[in-house]
Parts: sequence; structure tokens; C-alpha cells
Amino acid sequence: MNIRNTTDNDWLFEITPKNKFFSLNLKEVWQYRDLLLLFVKRDIVTVYKQTVLGPLWYLIQPLFTSITFTIIFNTVAGIDTGKVPPFLFNLAGITVWNYFTACLTGTSDTFKVNAAIFGKVYFPRIITPLSVVISNLIKFGIQFFIFVVFYLFYYIKGASLSLNSSILFFPVLVMLMGILGLGLGMLISSMVTKYRDFSYLLGFGIQLLMYLSAVMYPMALLQEKMPKYSWLVQYNPLAYIIETARYMLLNVGQISILGLGYTFLVTVGVFFVGLLIFNKTEKRFIDTV
Repeated sequence: MNIRNTTDNDWLFEITPKNKFFSLNLKEVWQYRDLLLLFVKRDIVTVYKQTVLGPLWYLIQPLFTSITFTIIFNTVAGIDTGKVPPFLFNLAGITVWNYFTACLTGTSDTFKVNAAIFGKVYFPRIITPLSVVISNLIKFGIQFFIFVVFYLFYYIKGASLSLNSSILFFPVLVMLMGILGLGLGMLISSMVTKYRDFSYLLGFGIQLLMYLSAVMYPMALLQEKMPKYSWLVQYNPLAYIIETARYMLLNVGQISILGLGYTFLVTVGVFFVGLLIFNKTEKRFIDTV
């Protein structure tokens, strides 16, 4: 369909079928930036709109999880966190991990949740998972603020805490985590349109992945205690992100340049594969969702 200006022979708009298998449509996403901001606002407001505690759930979840990990893994299991207080060690890993899981779970059912909207009006479909990643940055900011509060608390109490210059690259690390969650989420969302089993397996898979991502223990500990199975963590790109985040925030552990390079390549690969499948699925998902 074409829309012609009555006073000019030039085409104003040209609506044609999408023939490209791969298309990021950054220009089109920018044109729909107001809609993107509207979806971001919707994601923030509607999640806890009818709850009593509201945004306080952003704080309760990481705090209680950190307390539980501290009791089980540090007090009972005896995992040593060095000079860093165990609670702060766990809170740092959980805060970063929560951003990844929020991006993954929020984008993994894009087609199923937004089927009614997708079937009625056109807009770049990638806006919906992208809005989830952006809105979760606000949630991450709130949880990171809580981490800073406890960091200052332990520092005032005399804990041996220090920062290093690598903290300047922490936003890049967060962006890498978001892109990885977005890529995996788009991939799973495309599969869910045909195979609903993935939506049921996702929760279990995330729990299992958390234990393989060095969230509650240093990577060096697993290499020391269980060298036979340490490859399960070493080939997990999320483990390098968590380990690097703790090094930046708490100056504990180490940064693996090779590990970060591997993580970057995996993240880029997962994102582009997810986008390819996402673009292909959006053309015919309405018949199967």
C-alpha cells in the first residue's frame, strides 16, 4: 500500500513486506522512541501496581536472598570470602545476577504476552523486549543503591574494602549482561510460540544456571575444590561477568581478559542469533501462538 501526497508526486510512505532475514531497524526504532518510552513506563508501573509493598519488593528479594546465601554457603558450608564480609560478597553477585534474570524472563515470552497488540497494529517488534531491558535498568539501579548503602555501612565499621580504577568500566559490564539477557530472551521467546515447554523449563533452568555462574562463590574455589567439574563454570560467560563485577566493586578475585573476551564473543553471537530467529518468527508467529 502506498500513500501519495496530493500536492507532490514523491512517495511519503511505502509499506512493503519484510523480506530481510536480518534487520535491526535502528532507524525505525528511533522513530518509535515515544512508544518505547511508553512501554518502559508500562513495565515499571504495572509490575507492582496492585501490591501492598510496591517497589519495596525490589529491595526485599536481593536482601533476603543474600541473607539466605550467607547462612547456607558461608556459615554452614564454610565458603571463605576473604576480607570481604560474606553478606556484601553475596549481595554484589545477586544484584548483578538479578538484572540478567529480569531481562531474560521479561523478554522470553514477548510474543505470547503481546500477541493481542502484535495482531492489531504495526510497530517494530523488537521494541517490546528492548523496553524490558531498559525498564529493568531502573530496578537494577534501586538494588545497586542498596548495595552501596551496605558497602558504606561495612566500610564505616572498619571492613577491609577498596575500589580500583576498573570500576569505571562497570556500566559496560552491565550493558553486556543486558545484551546477553536480551539475546537469550528473544531466542526463547521465538521457541515458546511453538513449544510451550520452554516457558516451564525456564524457571528451573535459571535456578540451575545461577549455581553454575559463581554467584555465591569465587570461581577459584571451584577450581580448587572440584577441578574435574570446574569446566562447567569456566565455559559459562555469566560466571566471568559475575566474577569481574565483584572485582570491580569489592576488589576481590581477579579479572580474566581471556574470559571477558570469550564472554563478549558469546554475547554478540547469542544476540545476533536471537535477533535472526526473532525477525523470522515475527512474520508468522500469530498462527501458532
